[in-house]
Amino acid sequence: MKVVAMVPIKLNSERVKEKNLRPFYDGKPLVQFILEALKGCKHIDEIYVYCSNERIKDYLIDGVKYLKRPDFLDLNTSNCNDIIREFMKEVNADYHVVSHATAPFTRSESIDACIEKVMGDNEFDSAFTVDKKQTFMWENGKPMNFDVDHFPRTQDLSPIYMETSGAFVFPRWVFEKFNRRVGVKPALVEVEPIESLDIDTEYDMMVAQALYKYMNENK
Repeated sequence: MKVVAMVPIKLNSERVKEKNLRPFYDGKPLVQFILEALKGCKHIDEIYVYCSNERIKDYLIDGVKYLKRPDFLDLNTSNCNDIIREFMKEVNADYHVVSHATAPFTRSESIDACIEKVMGDNEFDSAFTVDKKQTFMWENGKPMNFDVDHFPRTQDLSPIYMETSGAFVFPRWVFEKFNRRVGVKPALVEVEPIESLDIDTEYDMMVAQALYKYMNENK
């Protein structure tokens, strides 16, 4: 069974200029964090960076392949499913892993756990990493997971799970059948809070860089 990982990269990011190439304090660019995590996985056979700009090749690590993607996938109207669909036209695999460079602290073990859930005894047809939120949540002015007339303790709240950008794993047939990366029986793989950090703004970048520096100075 062949397992292929794909990291979609868009260099002309709008909110954080060239965020995927942004160097951290030791010069390591953001994109290399997730590539190293994927390379450390036990179950992945090939790793691709899928980007329309060949400039990204200067930032890849050993063992990672570059595949040029069509320019139209850089449009704001394109979503991740569009990118996966085009990628699968060129790369065949039994299982696909999609990870994003914006989740720099994703661990190899978390990605492997997702793969193992899907390749296991067929209980799950897909898997992705999640951050468990067990706090008071509101939507449209109404409580989502508690009754205001019977205020619970925080530990008694129904947890809500937020997708992270660390890993989405699915067999090829799931995407071909449902035209999406999540099937009908997904496994939600909880990750540590630091793994759920997703760089979407300059503030996120500042936090990530500060955490990385702290971790290296306090091994």
